[in-house]
Amino acid sequence: MADTKARYRVQQFRAAERETPDYGRSTAWVQAVGLGFHQQHRSDEYVEKALSAYRVDNRELTGVYVDGDAPAHALAATVPVATYATMRKPLNIGYGRQLDSRLVTSVTVRGTHRRQGLLRGLITADLAAAKDEGLAMAALTASEGSIYGRFGFGVATTERSIAVDTGPRFRLRWEATGTVEAADASVLLDLAPLVFARVHRHTPGSIGRQEYYRHLASGAIGRDGLPDATVRCALHYDSAGTVDGYVAYRFKGWDTKPYTMEVVDLVAATDAAYLELWQYLGSIDLIERVTWEEAPVEDPLTWALQDPRCIESSAVRDMLWLRILDAPAALAARRYSADSRLVLEIKDALGFASGVWVLESDGGAAAVAGAPAGTEPDLTLDVADLGSMYLGTVSPVTLSAAGRIREHTQGATFTAGRMFAVERPAHCLTHF
Repeated sequence: MADTKARYRVQQFRAAERETPDYGRSTAWVQAVGLGFHQQHRSDEYVEKALSAYRVDNRELTGVYVDGDAPAHALAATVPVATYATMRKPLNIGYGRQLDSRLVTSVTVRGTHRRQGLLRGLITADLAAAKDEGLAMAALTASEGSIYGRFGFGVATTERSIAVDTGPRFRLRWEATGTVEAADASVLLDLAPLVFARVHRHTPGSIGRQEYYRHLASGAIGRDGLPDATVRCALHYDSAGTVDGYVAYRFKGWDTKPYTMEVVDLVAATDAAYLELWQYLGSIDLIERVTWEEAPVEDPLTWALQDPRCIESSAVRDMLWLRILDAPAALAARRYSADSRLVLEIKDALGFASGVWVLESDGGAAAVAGAPAGTEPDLTLDVADLGSMYLGTVSPVTLSAAGRIREHTQGATFTAGRMFAVERPAHCLTHF
C-alpha cells in the first residue's frame, strides 16, 4: 500500500457499545460490509446485535478510509472503502487435535477503490501479524474462488447443496437407537453451543463457531436482524436421554412447490443422531422436499437411503481455505496416519512458510526440522497446495496429476496421501 498511503488511512478497532464515542465508527463499518456483499441497509437493531456478537468473538475490525473529504453527495468519508476483520478460533486438524487459527472475514473493497493495492496491503500485513503472534494457520471462506490462492490459501474442505425428496421413496436402512422430539427453537440459544462442541471435537476441518450461530439456529436473529418466528427445531436424544443433535428448519411457504422445508442448521454429534434427525425431517406431514445448503460431500445419508436418487445435489464447491504461516509448527501439530519420512520443499511467494523441511512420523507424533543444505526434496509444492492436502481432502496424487506438486521421489505423493489422511472426512459446518 506504499503508493496509496497519501490517499488512504487504516484504522483498527473493536466493536463499540451503544452510546460510546466509537459506536458511529462501528455502525458505519457494519453498513460498509453489507454494501460490499450487496445486502440491504442494516437496521439499527441488526447492527446492535451484530456488534454485540463481535464483542463476544473478540473480533478486530479494520477499515480503510479516504484521507480527506468525500465528494458532495457521495458516501461520507467516515464510511470505509474497504473492510477486513479477524478473530481467533480453534481448528480441528484431525484426531481431535486443535490448532488455534486466525480467521479472516468481512473482506470487502468498494468497486470505485479497486486496483489500489488495498486488499493486498490488508491481507499481507495481517498474515505477518498473525505469524508474529505465534499462529501457524490462517483460514477463511471465500465469496470468489480466484482471489485467495495468490495469497497462499488453498481449498481444504468442500460442501454441496442438496434437495431431498421426502415423498414415498424416502426410506432409510437404519434402525433408530434414540428418539427425536420437537422443541421450541429458543432452547438452542443454550443447547446449540453444547452440541456443536461435541461435533467440533471429532470432525476434522471444523472451526470453532462464532456467537452468531446460536442466535441463527434459535431464530433470535433472522436474515434482516429481526427475530425469525418461522424457525422450528427438533432435538435428538441418545438412549441415555442426552441431547446429542438438533436440526433447526423453516417452512418455505405454501407458494413453494413442492412443499419444502429448509434446514437452517443441522448439527449431530453421532451417526445415529444425524440419520435419525433425517428420519424426522422425512416424516414431517405435508412436506415433499427438504433442502440444505451446507451438506457434506461424503454424506452418510446417501448410503443410508434405500433409493439414493432421492437426493439431488449441486456441484461440489469450496468451503474452508487454509493458509499455513509456519510450516514446521503446522506440520508438527498434526498426528499422521502412517509411519514415513518426507522431505518437502515449500514455495511461498509471501515468504512466511518457505523452506525445505524433513517430516518424520511414527504414525502418530511427528518431528519436523529444516533439511540440511543440499538435501534433495521428495516433493516440491506451493504453500497453498500444502493447505489443500493438510486435512486429507485433496489427494497429493491428484495435485501432482494437476501439475500442482512436483514429485522428485517416485511414490512420494502416494506416501504423502497416506500420511495426511485423517480419521473421517473433513467437513466445516461453520461459515464466517
